[in-house]
Amino acid sequence: MAAAPEIDNVRAPQGRRTRCFWAGILSSVSALVIAGCTHRPFETAQMHYLTFNVPEPQGSTVHVCHAYGCQRQTRYRFSADDIAKIKSVMRKTRRADTAAEERRAVAYAIGWIERHVGRQIGTDTDRAGMEFSGSGDPGQQDCVDEATNTTSYLTVLENNGLLKYHTVGVPFAKDNLLNGISGWTHWTAVLKDTETNTRWAVDSWIYANGENPAVVETDKWYLSTLNDLPKAMR
Repeated sequence: MAAAPEIDNVRAPQGRRTRCFWAGILSSVSALVIAGCTHRPFETAQMHYLTFNVPEPQGSTVHVCHAYGCQRQTRYRFSADDIAKIKSVMRKTRRADTAAEERRAVAYAIGWIERHVGRQIGTDTDRAGMEFSGSGDPGQQDCVDEATNTTSYLTVLENNGLLKYHTVGVPFAKDNLLNGISGWTHWTAVLKDTETNTRWAVDSWIYANGENPAVVETDKWYLSTLNDLPKAMR
């Protein structure tokens, strides 16, 4: 019998929500001063996890963010059976042994992971995009949650030898607050092509839980407003 995945519900450290709030305010003020579309990368993925008080992935163990801004975190360990199923999904959906097809396979793998993990921890009802009323709801996820989780899931793929043409990149955000709420700060996970060094946004936030994420070059992702976000990878 395959080992069951390990799940442990935890809360983010006290004060996390306050720091996230003020970080968003300071980011917004900076964007308005600079004007136009701004990019907000961290130097390392470790800095992203540290900023949002999330433990880094270890092997096949991740801490899944939910309730917006990683206010809640659930420890989840992918079992050997989980990894085997992810491998099967990627093998079936990759049409050729190329970087482009690996990205396609990754999109399907992330969709499968979101559905599977969502059923285990209660985020399977996560709706597309962001709703202000969703903050604090353990079943909902904002772009910080999604970018952090997708980065963790991509790291699990990498740790299990499922990425040949890519490495896991550093999550980053763009905003254009001159466009009001439609230009609000938006985060994404990133894959980096090891041959061309091209960075690809892997964005799950646009769609409901379990839909394939969008996978698009970071330079072409979120150019001006949320209306510019791409379609899911199929």
